Amino acid sequence: MAKKLIALAADHAGFLMKEMVKDYLVGKGYDILDLGTDSAASVDYPDYGHAMGEVMDSGRAERGIVICGSGIGISMAANRHASVRAALCTNGLMARLARQHNDANVLALGARIVGEEVAKNCVDEFLSTEFEGGRHQRRVEKL
Repeated sequence: MAKKLIALAADHAGFLMKEMVKDYLVGKGYDILDLGTDSAASVDYPDYGHAMGEVMDSGRAERGIVICGSGIGISMAANRHASVRAALCTNGLMARLARQHNDANVLALGARIVGEEVAKNCVDEFLSTEFEGGRHQRRVEKL
């Protein structure tokens, strides 16, 4: 994938990991759209999942990364948007398969579940893997 705009969103539990991912991606030459949150002060994860959904709906970004404590809640909120195919991944293989087979366009991470190196591996696999299409296309269309 060409280095394009990557949207990031997190709640308070995912804030520090979002900042780490942002720095990591900037270091790799990506442009970042940071949708917040901007601190570890308590916020509601649906607000940030929906913010990601709105960005994806508008086409402002092709890919996004959402982070909360478990990754579950924020991915559920993002997936309420028709243009979002958010995949909660806990390792690089899951991230690769989410792209190859499911054409996931939003990676969800749990800051309380995965460490920094695993998160980076998930991000790398997610951003470097293309959708295979073929038999997987008809399945994605059913979503």
